[in-house]
Amino acid sequence: MINSLCLYFKSCRMLIRSQMQYRASFLMQTFTQLVMMVTELLAVLILMDRFSVLGQWNRGEILFFFGVISTSFYLCECFARGITQFPPLIAQGDLDSMLIRPRGVLFQVICSRADPRRFGAILIGVLALILGSVSAQIHWTSFKMLLLIWTILGGMALVCGLFLIEATLSFFSVKRIELVNILTYGGRSTCQYPIDIYPRGLQLLFTLVAPFALTTHLPTAYILDKPLWGAGAGWSLLAPLSGFAFLGLMTFVFYRGLRRYRSTGS
Repeated sequence: MINSLCLYFKSCRMLIRSQMQYRASFLMQTFTQLVMMVTELLAVLILMDRFSVLGQWNRGEILFFFGVISTSFYLCECFARGITQFPPLIAQGDLDSMLIRPRGVLFQVICSRADPRRFGAILIGVLALILGSVSAQIHWTSFKMLLLIWTILGGMALVCGLFLIEATLSFFSVKRIELVNILTYGGRSTCQYPIDIYPRGLQLLFTLVAPFALTTHLPTAYILDKPLWGAGAGWSLLAPLSGFAFLGLMTFVFYRGLRRYRSTGS
């Protein structure tokens, strides 16, 4: 396990250094990501300037939800970008070479790509967390700090699991399945706001199918002292495990799909 982590971080370091060889391109793309996230943050601020509350949530609390989801999502995109680039590996025949190496395929896929351009987006997510925390006047305790970190890790695991859906489907179709984006990028955009402001259908979708509500919203609401569904500290602490459970399930499904793979002969 320790050896795998060392190898992973070494791969990330090499990938980041390779992208930094073209610094002008890297800085422009990072700035573009930063501008896009600033635009999304401004959209939330403008909305909350027009409507002071959404349901039971005020401006600071909405910003805090935005920060949790954005930080989790873009950390995953930064350090597990290889999963989103899996379909081209099959189309180009590069998966064949991974099958003969001693490391697992999924581990190699994750190590194959990192995206430091997302650092700007992560920065905006952290900024939203800070602004939301100050505005909502959160009374921080050591338990709440640990719960926030645990929630972000659970959110990262959930997003990885969602990206694995498209990777698994690529064993059956080398074309990108845009429908999956409803759960990934659509889930990010939707769940930047508290789940209880949406109709029941969307609540069920993002609680039972793509469980953003369980993984991130339940503990986040507890941190804000407005527990969803009456969940206490124990349930809020357990809720992020749903993200890891989802990732475990999709990892199992991914390797089942890998058995159906037929070499391109490359």
